[in-house]
Amino acid sequence: MKKDIHPTYRDVLFHDISADFKIVTRSTIETRDTIEHEGQTLPYLKVDISSASHPFYTGTQRVLDTEGRVDKFKKKYGR
Repeated sequence: MKKDIHPTYRDVLFHDISADFKIVTRSTIETRDTIEHEGQTLPYLKVDISSASHPFYTGTQRVLDTEGRVDKFKKKYGR
């Protein structure tokens, strides 16, 4: 492998600000912010949505299209 062409792969703290959920995972993302977490200084990234706040994963997902799409189309434009 060539040297100095790969991005730095390191631990990063992702913070879901809508659910106040934090997770440390490995990533190559570049961030300007850092935060102290469990005795480590980690790169810090705020996210708007994660598995802690996404409706699919929390079980609060609503089905908006109860009528089938084809039936709805036929009803609107059918002859």
